[in-house]
Amino acid sequence: MSTTFHVYDTTLRDGAQQEGINLSVADKMAIAPLLDELGVGYIEGGWPGAVPKDTEFFKLAAKELDLRNAELCAFGATRKAGARAADDPQVQALLDAETPVVTLVAKSDIRHVERALKTTGEENLAMITDTVRYLVDQGRRVFLDAEHFFDGYRFDAAYTRSCVLAAYEAGAEVVVLCDTNGGMLPDWVTRIVTEIRAETGDSLLGMHAHNDSGCAVANSLAAINAGCQHVQGTVNGYGERTGNADLLSVVANLELKLARPSLASAEATGGLADMTRIAHAISEITNISPFARQPYVGASAFAHKAGLHASAIRVDPDMYQHTDPSNVGNDMRMLVSDMAGRASIELKGRALGFDLSGQPEALARITNRVKDAEAVGYTYEAADASFELLLLEETNGGRPRYFAVESWRTIVERPGGRGTPAVAEATVKLTAGGERIVSTGEGNGPVNALDYALRKALVQVYPELEEFELIDYKVRILDSQHGTDATTRVLIETTDGKVSWSTVGVGPNLIEASWEALSESAVWGLHHRGVKPL
Repeated sequence: MSTTFHVYDTTLRDGAQQEGINLSVADKMAIAPLLDELGVGYIEGGWPGAVPKDTEFFKLAAKELDLRNAELCAFGATRKAGARAADDPQVQALLDAETPVVTLVAKSDIRHVERALKTTGEENLAMITDTVRYLVDQGRRVFLDAEHFFDGYRFDAAYTRSCVLAAYEAGAEVVVLCDTNGGMLPDWVTRIVTEIRAETGDSLLGMHAHNDSGCAVANSLAAINAGCQHVQGTVNGYGERTGNADLLSVVANLELKLARPSLASAEATGGLADMTRIAHAISEITNISPFARQPYVGASAFAHKAGLHASAIRVDPDMYQHTDPSNVGNDMRMLVSDMAGRASIELKGRALGFDLSGQPEALARITNRVKDAEAVGYTYEAADASFELLLLEETNGGRPRYFAVESWRTIVERPGGRGTPAVAEATVKLTAGGERIVSTGEGNGPVNALDYALRKALVQVYPELEEFELIDYKVRILDSQHGTDATTRVLIETTDGKVSWSTVGVGPNLIEASWEALSESAVWGLHHRGVKPL
């Protein structure tokens, strides 16, 4: 942990306020070690005394959480107006959390003091002074979050400044300048931080930015350039409204662009090189799907589609990438689409293990086939398995054949009157392993029934299919102006517990498109298991 620069993560508290996130104690206990592994210096665990789950978390963390790089912080408010810090139960709860650091939130906008707290400016200063001094006397390091600092400073700079100075005089180690409403712009932040820095001398200033103006990361960097030595944020930019500053982008920019070390040393942690893995692992725990276009760690962060890009990347990958994706544990991806030229196809083929550099005729055929297929609705950007099967057809004498389909059908029947659930049934007739197999399955809708019937038929010959599981299913209506007669595209993702793969199907209706994607998924999975085809 750096003693001169603080990276402070508030995913477990401020990030958990995002709509759709509800972290259990177990979730927090799972996320905290990942943050520690990333190399942040401080982890804000929650608000003990105010949130029962957070009180429970701190009790469990004191016994079971073993942090190597970070220090755990308890978050809470200054004492109530007219009370003594030593008698305030919520202040006592901060001590009971047994963390080395306590982060206090205090009003620094006189309008909030008078309208929200319904007290005077003088009493608010006393609340800051008394609470900070009491906690320091109890042996705690105290960080103070100056809530609504920037809005308050723009309204009444003198009062807001007095809140900051009162905290330092009482013993606060850091005062964090909060853009609570997220409305600041980088130039404003630079000016205000420069001005307050002139008043605070060598005392540590911090920055806590929200993203309501879309500038949270930029504002954080502006504050650091203006003299802040402590930055707060959340993994993946979680947080209420539009979220907090994405701490991953902040630290990646600091280390890769500005050469400013911010995370624990690489000897103690994977740091930036583990950033993508950790971001996605936390997404799994929060049950919030990863944002593909998230800077640095998103699946599309280093994805290239245009043929012009691909031609340049074939010569030098750095021509269209701002940094090496391996720096943050990500990978370059070539997307295959109707915009693709031969260079894109060649690079994508190489990524999948196909050397097309000496096969100009095959490369031309594949390029034209991709363009024709995408013209009628196919997409290979998110369907690598289907594209690989196409490559096998064009370069290997045909795709592997594991079964020959005679026919399939689905029936949806609703017995009884309104309100009675419908029953879906599918029948598949095929030949596999030298036998004709007829299989019938029921499911929750015709596609689920068809999936079940196909698996039931094939597993008799290919037991490997027992481990295959459909984990994602997406439907897109391509020409909706045709109403129910529109072309349908289906993308499915399948896993065998070790790897996952995606396939695409297109048809005049949902069921035909789904059948194509399902059957291609089975073929690709068996091929990559090394199963011998017919």
